[in-house]
Amino acid sequence: MKRLASVLLFLFAAPAFADPPVIENATARQASGAWRFDVTLSHPDTGWDHYADGWRVLDASGGTELGMRVLYHPHVEEQPFTRSLDGVTVPEGAGSVLIEARCNVDGWAGTYFRVELPGR
Repeated sequence: MKRLASVLLFLFAAPAFADPPVIENATARQASGAWRFDVTLSHPDTGWDHYADGWRVLDASGGTELGMRVLYHPHVEEQPFTRSLDGVTVPEGAGSVLIEARCNVDGWAGTYFRVELPGR
């Protein structure tokens, strides 16, 4: 019984993690040899203390970062919201990439949104 009480105390004392940022949609288009990504994400931003602070483009295996979009402020009243990143170099032959979002408290979401690259 003492052990159960300790476990329950630990669980209730552990910090609660908020919902991670979610990629709602993402598109890609090629221009002048580089790629532009438009990413729509949502996150229950509460203000400067907890907000979605970025997203990144990864190769299809998730092992190499190809580009990163930093979000410099919370979007409490603008959910979901869309931001873009230009000038991303994607290796020849790649047919898709992954997008991952992060927040300033919990870090990278650990879930990926696959974007097919038109014309590849």
